[in-house]
Amino acid sequence: MGTAERPRLATYRALKNMTAQLIDDTTGRTLAAASTIEKGLVKTGGNIAAAKVIGKLIAERALAKGIKKVVFDRGLSLYHGRVKALADAAREGGLEF
Repeated sequence: MGTAERPRLATYRALKNMTAQLIDDTTGRTLAAASTIEKGLVKTGGNIAAAKVIGKLIAERALAKGIKKVVFDRGLSLYHGRVKALADAAREGGLEF
């Protein structure tokens, strides 16, 4: 459960794409989002390199909005591979969870 002070970093891993969103569950709003679907971001979205790009991008967008601490939500995905790469890149980008 995410709040305005500590939003939820929700990840979604599909076969060819990856998405990350910062969600404030108390108001039901998405504060920031990053996805491999965005034009010109990555060539292929279904690999670890793309997940790292999304992790760094969501961290940049969160810090631009003044968000440093988040709650990580991996959904139904296991914490390895692309999900772990996204989380590690977000931590390197400055997010704390």
